Amino acid sequence: MAANSVLTHRNVGVLTVAAVEAPEVVTSAWIDEQLSETYARNGLSGGILADLAGIEARRWWPEGVSFEQAAARAGRKALDESGIDPDGVGMLISTSVCKHHLEPSVACVVHDELNLSTSCLNFDVGNACLGFINGMQIAAAAIDAGSIDYALVVDGEGSRHTQQATIARLQQPDVTASDVFDEFASLTLGSGAAAAVLCRLDQHPDAHKLVGGIARGGTRHNQLCIGDLDQMRTDAHGLMIAGLDLAEAAWKNSGHDFDWEVGMDHYIVHQVSQRHTDLLCERLGIDPDRCPRTFPNYGNVGPAAIPITLAEHQDRIAPGERVLCMGIGSGLNTSFTEIVW
Repeated sequence: MAANSVLTHRNVGVLTVAAVEAPEVVTSAWIDEQLSETYARNGLSGGILADLAGIEARRWWPEGVSFEQAAARAGRKALDESGIDPDGVGMLISTSVCKHHLEPSVACVVHDELNLSTSCLNFDVGNACLGFINGMQIAAAAIDAGSIDYALVVDGEGSRHTQQATIARLQQPDVTASDVFDEFASLTLGSGAAAAVLCRLDQHPDAHKLVGGIARGGTRHNQLCIGDLDQMRTDAHGLMIAGLDLAEAAWKNSGHDFDWEVGMDHYIVHQVSQRHTDLLCERLGIDPDRCPRTFPNYGNVGPAAIPITLAEHQDRIAPGERVLCMGIGSGLNTSFTEIVW
């Protein structure tokens, strides 16, 4: 079996993880209502978002709130909770999928919004829903190298524009059932923001130890999900099966480097749907009761989903317990990262 990429961290801690909710609640029932004529014309039943994906609602930012502003709000919250001087942040990484333009980077705007130091490296990292995990890995490598003392990883996602455009398209009289399912994944998306502050563990021994993890690519599947702000077309079944296969291959090959098979205390998995979560637990033989779920009320918030779930669940994690963050990003790539709380 081909090898995983292995990442180990020596002196890295997670100081804070913070999430910011988008305030407008958009129910799946409301979306079903908007598409009721299309459903009826194609013999589809209402309730498919809740029934098939287990998603009852998702959030939208108000009109006028940019992705950069959302990411900056989460960054500010994480910095405030960390208690560190923002001037000490040596690296800012934005991992947002959602962007209003190709340049400048989202990180430039967030850096300015937070008034970070001119010496703070700032840039974007994009890897679909895996971006936040990758951002933490890059920041951890810089901390271990002694280049920086603190890093801030941020993410701001918004589904309002994409879902409004998708609903308008699917309301057209020539839309077929196949068209609905091609764009079904777009309707499961959500909005939100998250951020994490990483630090040197020797300076903050009470921080949560970032142990390391593995990554694995399955990039022959790069055509299963293609999206931009206006439209996302997905082979939802093909993407799910290919993603599960990739995660299983990564898991089965991780025993050389990590002892995760003994069982972790908490599994923070990417929030896609009820069926995806159930099948992932089944494939990997992990306890589904140890997998907190945020997708029923927030939908799939892309790379922000894992840190949002971790932020919401962190009060239920005891010191010393082991947490495995498990991400999959369209393309396909997967990565698992362990944190000792």
